Amino acid sequence: MEPLQNGLHLFLSSTPSKLPNSNGTTLLDSLYETEDWGNVDPSRAFVRKVKRLIVKVGTAVVTRSDGRLALGRLGALCEQLKELNTQGYEVILVTSGAVGLGKQRLRYRRLANSSFSDLQKPQTELDGKACAAVGQSSLMALYDTMFSQLDVTSSQLLVNDGFFRDAGFRKQLPDTVNSLLDLRVIPIFNENDAVSTRKAPYEDSSGIFWDNDSLAGLLALELKADLLVLLSDVEGLYSGPPSDPNSKLIHTYIKEKHQGEITFGDKSRLGRGGMTAKVNAAVCAAYAGTPVIIASGYATNNIIRVLQGERIGTVFHKDAHLWVNIKEVSAHEMAVAARDASRQLQVLSSEERRKILLAMADALEKNESMIRLENEADVAVAVAAGYDKSLISRLTLKPEKISSLVKSVRMLADMEEPVGKILKRTELADKLILEKISCPLGVLLVIFESRPDALVQIAALAVRSGNGLLLKGGKEARRSNAVLHKVITSVMPDTVGDKLIGLVISREEIPDLLKLDDVIDLVIPRGSNKLVSQIKDSTKIPVLGHADGICHVYVDKYANIDMAKQIVRDAKTDYPAACNALETLLVHKDLSINSGLDELVLELQREGVQLYGGPRASALLKIAESSSFHHEYSSLACTIEIVDVVFDAINHINRHGSAHTECTVTEDSEIAETFLRQVDSAAVFHNASTRFCDGARFGLGAEVGISTSRIHARGPVGVEGLLTNRWILRGSGHVVDGDRGVKYTHQELPLKA
Repeated sequence: MEPLQNGLHLFLSSTPSKLPNSNGTTLLDSLYETEDWGNVDPSRAFVRKVKRLIVKVGTAVVTRSDGRLALGRLGALCEQLKELNTQGYEVILVTSGAVGLGKQRLRYRRLANSSFSDLQKPQTELDGKACAAVGQSSLMALYDTMFSQLDVTSSQLLVNDGFFRDAGFRKQLPDTVNSLLDLRVIPIFNENDAVSTRKAPYEDSSGIFWDNDSLAGLLALELKADLLVLLSDVEGLYSGPPSDPNSKLIHTYIKEKHQGEITFGDKSRLGRGGMTAKVNAAVCAAYAGTPVIIASGYATNNIIRVLQGERIGTVFHKDAHLWVNIKEVSAHEMAVAARDASRQLQVLSSEERRKILLAMADALEKNESMIRLENEADVAVAVAAGYDKSLISRLTLKPEKISSLVKSVRMLADMEEPVGKILKRTELADKLILEKISCPLGVLLVIFESRPDALVQIAALAVRSGNGLLLKGGKEARRSNAVLHKVITSVMPDTVGDKLIGLVISREEIPDLLKLDDVIDLVIPRGSNKLVSQIKDSTKIPVLGHADGICHVYVDKYANIDMAKQIVRDAKTDYPAACNALETLLVHKDLSINSGLDELVLELQREGVQLYGGPRASALLKIAESSSFHHEYSSLACTIEIVDVVFDAINHINRHGSAHTECTVTEDSEIAETFLRQVDSAAVFHNASTRFCDGARFGLGAEVGISTSRIHARGPVGVEGLLTNRWILRGSGHVVDGDRGVKYTHQELPLKA
């Protein structure tokens, strides 16, 4: 029998088989009472009622590759534990690292006390028990210092495996720990290696435990912990070596499935265990009643993320095999399924694809009340969480927004068939005809934030363009996205299947999806500049999207002021949260003399717009100066600045803008043409509101996003932006043969044969 299993045998022989949580409920209760709890993945639902948790941190986490302490990681660990302690969690720490720290100190001591001749002799390995004795006090002193800085008290409890054979010790242990926890003290456990009587690791399987992983597992059961978190130097348990790109993170360990499939490599570089020890400890503890999650200790907030229910690391749970409704589909499987379904979609006739879109529109109308109910729940949660008004606005699905979505889907249905369209026909030689034909890109991955209406638009565009689609929406729209996805996929014909449009639930799946450049053909992020930048830095897949929407209106000295007021008001106030809303108003200097500027300012102030100024405008108008010209307010606020000539406006836009949408208001056609030619943005307007930059308003039916890049598609991206082309060549036995037998004509032919 393995050491930890011996310990569990002692424990279970005197413990009821159904273990309660420290708050009185059972783990099974915690698992299934989670229907309305945030954005928690079902396989992490049990964390809802965790109160007492044990965190085990290994040597590879607390030390660097050179064996010295990783002070940054230790500091982040202590800050997380302090936060949890403040929130009312009962936190127990099991730590390794004493031997490694003692080894560093003793090596220095030996070096300081050795002569030059001594150093020329072969050096014997330092005694591990001496290292433990020296390192333990230093390690605890470090924890004490760090926790003291955070106004937290910690305590040290050194144990040996033999202690657990003593019934008196086993009775006293929880009493002591409970007393400490009642006082909000964090108990820190460590095996007392300095006086351990066991032999070298892997040579002695006697005793109750032989490393801190198995100690943590045993303590989780003895102390009736609700959760054990084992921090490692990798993200969790993988199907193969973590360094192998083909290895996949196992999110949920199922003993019956995984026990014989996984092979383990070397043990930890510094500690005695490694992943083998962690899995053994996790399996024993979990199947005895305490759930376990193995996660990375390198991330600064992983413990908190675990307790928030995020799908990180690998979970071990005795009921995992019963979670039949939680089918783990890998990112690769999801993408491949979308690709296969898209090929079935392309086989359908134009009329059949049209009927799918019309069915989608009908389903949205029919289920409007259910959609709004789920959306209202999302909005209520977002309001309670204190989200910005601009996000609430984007999140809300008002009746008119749903009606607009239905209209756009029907518009796409009535659009001319874009797939398989002959774009060019050329006679290369006699009876050798080349055709350039439009075709789908393949599989799209669209990552969007707080706008659930984007899900409908993108899904409709994918169907019309024949593409497979994977969607990842923001957690704030979880219910809205789920119901919209259900409504849309419910009308897919059996020949295509509901896998054409996949909904990615957890953001932890995104890194895996971004690696699939062999299956996913285009990534389209719709959100903040930070989101777009992160996506671009994380994938080899082409990325199409815009970052910020820093849109400008330049009011020239030759502008019709009444027209300018109307355009500026509409650009700013029609929908302030939109990416095509006005953010910076540039005004010719002459308008500050002839009252034109005052009229524009009053127009905006009447609409409740908060005004900020550039250096010149703030001094003249006596308003607060903007901290940056590159700022997207997404609300009833904007920046005003004064410029001398149109070229100054152009230079300002090209320098500070985001290449999204710009407008000039002027009656001078030469100035207008100069602005239209020289402003380097995706959309440039003359005497028209920036709010016209929209796929539906451009007649595209809908848009998958607005691209500010210069490759493939730019501006509102509709169906055409989701298509590429292929070449079809029809011959009559033609061969090249060094071009000796071919007489090329290269004659352009009519598109209709």
